[in-house]
Amino acid sequence: MDPLVVIGAGLAGWTTVREFRKLDTTTPVVVVTADRGDFYAKPSLSNAFAHRRSPAQLVTTAGEKMALSLNVRLLAHANVRALDPATRTLAVEMQGATESLPYSQLVLATGAQPVRVPLQGDAADQVRSINSLDDFTLFHSAISPRAISVSRSESDSKTVVIMGAGLIGCEFANDLLHAGHRVHVVDPSDRPLAALLPIAASEALREALTALGVHWHFGATVHSVEHGANRQGLRVNLSSATSLQADAVLSAIGLRAQTGLAVAAGLQCERGVVVDTFLRTSAPGVYALGDCAQYASAGQRTLPYVMPIMHAARALAATLAGTPTELRFPLMPVSIKTPALPMVVAAPQPGQSGAWHADSAPTTGIWRFRDSAQAQRGFVLSGAQTARHLELAGSTLE
Repeated sequence: MDPLVVIGAGLAGWTTVREFRKLDTTTPVVVVTADRGDFYAKPSLSNAFAHRRSPAQLVTTAGEKMALSLNVRLLAHANVRALDPATRTLAVEMQGATESLPYSQLVLATGAQPVRVPLQGDAADQVRSINSLDDFTLFHSAISPRAISVSRSESDSKTVVIMGAGLIGCEFANDLLHAGHRVHVVDPSDRPLAALLPIAASEALREALTALGVHWHFGATVHSVEHGANRQGLRVNLSSATSLQADAVLSAIGLRAQTGLAVAAGLQCERGVVVDTFLRTSAPGVYALGDCAQYASAGQRTLPYVMPIMHAARALAATLAGTPTELRFPLMPVSIKTPALPMVVAAPQPGQSGAWHADSAPTTGIWRFRDSAQAQRGFVLSGAQTARHLELAGSTLE
């Protein structure tokens, strides 16, 4: 029997395998990944500095142990060079050699890659992005060259310029500040999380992070990054003619679905790999989920969050095990990990008409998105009000 093959050992890949093994313990399964295949919680990448956790400490289960416990063959440090849907084979490169790997069913869990914008300057290649444990390891070594100790001195403090005031940018800003570093955030908009939050909520977050120490540079972008004198530090030049001195630059301007393999194989791709409500791609026997997928169940959107992955993995596992199961997403609020002002957001559906309304005192910290009939279609909670997310989710129409 040809195996079920899963490409990608992130949350989407491993969760699909785990759910599948609950239903089918005998079908051979192969997981192919370009890294070691270690399991870790990706959201922990943006709060590891404050908790003084090293990259190794973020791993909850080593790849080899995951493979053993789930009875799968793990092909670590392997790259899929080609997918042939007609013959149901993959060309997999490992240790310089390429072998053909047949599959009965294939799951694409290839994730996403950080959006990179072209920058000028002789240190443009020093700009980091964090979308994986390997990315975090490189960034961690750049600003934490010494072993983490209980005490922290001024010499340990670094200056970091963050490109992007979205969810990831704000989370890293909060985390780095709590770890004792200095942070500048650069964004072309006029406030943080401008695309996700109502103005008043966005301003509340801005004030909280400002009080913590964030230096904002709104209405600007990074133009170039250059080495400092004697190649010490970096000079970050903004479109506003401002120049910042930094030890590191972190780009957090968004993610783009990893679709290269699917495109080359002729699968239908738009913002991501297009899948129907059963997570089927345009190629027979090939499925996709996670950050690489464009979900019909979500109005042809990509959903780079944890909860959509968990729901998709359970539905897909049932389908792979022989019980076709349609994916239906419930309301899935997103938690923003900014301890300076924690937030939970349930955004309205794209194109939903209506407006944001703030609850009046004394119940502050709640914003509701209401349609023309005053029905609640989304909400934002901040601070202590985040504890009410289940209550508000129950009263929100999808």
